[in-house]
Amino acid sequence: MPLTQRLMYLAQTLQFGWFVGHLTLLFCTIRYGLSYITFNFYSRWARFSYRTAFVAAAATYGIVVYKGFRARARAGSNKQQSPLALLADENVQYLAMALVWLFSRQVPLALLPFTVYSIFHIATYTRSNLLPTIQPAQQSTAQASPGGRPASKSSPLGDAIGRFVKEYYDASMTLVAGLEIFLWFRILLSAITFTKGSWILLIIYTVFFRARYSQSSFVQGAIGQGTTRVDALVANQSTPPVARQVWQTVKGVVRQAADATDINRFVGGTQPGMKKAQ
Repeated sequence: MPLTQRLMYLAQTLQFGWFVGHLTLLFCTIRYGLSYITFNFYSRWARFSYRTAFVAAAATYGIVVYKGFRARARAGSNKQQSPLALLADENVQYLAMALVWLFSRQVPLALLPFTVYSIFHIATYTRSNLLPTIQPAQQSTAQASPGGRPASKSSPLGDAIGRFVKEYYDASMTLVAGLEIFLWFRILLSAITFTKGSWILLIIYTVFFRARYSQSSFVQGAIGQGTTRVDALVANQSTPPVARQVWQTVKGVVRQAADATDINRFVGGTQPGMKKAQ
């Protein structure tokens, strides 16, 4: 099949639209970053890049949610998901937050977690779909597979992308967890200074972050590390007793709030159909 025809066939799939959305998000983030480092936060191009990035994010997660809904419909599942079970899907959560950021004031830090995800999704799609379409794997007759079929020669670029994803995935997900934690404090600071709309945004993001804590071992690990460091600082002999008492009170309140808002209690545990954010 000619290359043009192969590319046309690939471009007609929903997954290609998903890939284009992630690619658009990455390019818009880079463009917005250039405006940010030159202190042109609210220039026409900066505003356009920022909003377009979240339009792309909403489109990509919307595609994943739609494909999941369509897969359940094709499987003939007559059982309708409850609203809570639907909200427990990480892709629905990120879709909702992309829409919230799209219509909220600019918070540059909010782009970064989506961008990190996009980098890995672009890399994975390029390795799994784009490269095999552009350069189909050649069959090697010199080395046969155990089933007697010719072995396919892997692409050096594809192998390099695979090594990159495998080597940096865990570190990048830890980075995303740290960014999402830092973003919560950034919104809290805006709320304390009574920035317009910041309290509503804080409530929405806190609900989102609570769900992330329930479902992401990376967020749990980041919170655990942060708590351990503060515990070590508070345990220092030079720390006033009042500060220790305040810290213990804060930990107790947060722990009680976390237990009371555990979504898995209401949806019967982790949903088997739930997908990792894509």
